[in-house]
Amino acid sequence: MAVKYKDYYDILGVARTSAQVDIKAAYRKLARKLHPDVNKAKDAEDKFKELGEAYEVLSDPEKRKRYDHLGSNWRNGQDFTPPSGYSEWSQSGDSGGSFSDFFESLFGRGFHGGGYEGGFPGREREHHIQGEDQEVRVRIPLEDAFHGAERVITLQSREMGPGGRVHAKTRNISVKIPPGVSTGQRIRLAGQGGQGAGRGGAGDLFLLVEIEPHERFRVGGRDLFVDLPLAPWEAALGATIILPTLAEDVSLTVPPGTSSGQKLRLRGKGIPNSSGQSGDLYAELRIVTPKKLTVAEKELWQHLAKESKFDPRADW
Repeated sequence: MAVKYKDYYDILGVARTSAQVDIKAAYRKLARKLHPDVNKAKDAEDKFKELGEAYEVLSDPEKRKRYDHLGSNWRNGQDFTPPSGYSEWSQSGDSGGSFSDFFESLFGRGFHGGGYEGGFPGREREHHIQGEDQEVRVRIPLEDAFHGAERVITLQSREMGPGGRVHAKTRNISVKIPPGVSTGQRIRLAGQGGQGAGRGGAGDLFLLVEIEPHERFRVGGRDLFVDLPLAPWEAALGATIILPTLAEDVSLTVPPGTSSGQKLRLRGKGIPNSSGQSGDLYAELRIVTPKKLTVAEKELWQHLAKESKFDPRADW
């Protein structure tokens, strides 16, 4: 007797060339949609069982290889003639067994259709769903990105309680922020995502890092940038400035004749990476003139204007 072919790729909605990660993602998406505790349609349980059966095969490289070997030209809804000896492999010894019975005998008695424990007629069934991965955006100050920190974040998640009822749950998780994280970086916390069902494990939690704007420093990759105000006489005569950084205060020498917009580089004073190597800190000089002058200051400026031969527009 011909056995009805089930196209497991079509059931999962993936191509035959799909990678394992795509198969897993497709299963998780459909499992959440078809789970009998969520979907009350009459055929939801049958579809969920069929989905688990498909994932059981395609998620295992060896089982998938055997499945593909049975006929790459099959199409969903067509009949096929199983290999010789099928009637001997079948539990009942009858070649009229179901396609699932055929696969159980081909893949071994441990084959149970993914989402079920003993997922075939006449056996006790138990739903198994892998927990959902979750992603949370975490905003941190620049100091935490530089030094690292430990934060407590609060999550709202859906979990399955006794009787299969889904309820909202609030939980706090202590998170370590490693030194040198950057905006857009994802930190993975294994097993801290959504709760699984049955023997399905918990998903993962991903923290998407966003560094808050800083009042003084700007971030460019691993480099930091800071505006450094200078008095006109400091720019003209040169000066030694104590510059605060995220790690410590450093002494910066400003050479004589410095102009606004000029940048002075401090090596290794930027943000570290995972290997401990740091970017640089750039101090962009900005000459600032006093808004109010005393009588004595005004006289000095007038004297300087009279004595100086400097023409800032000589190159115009």
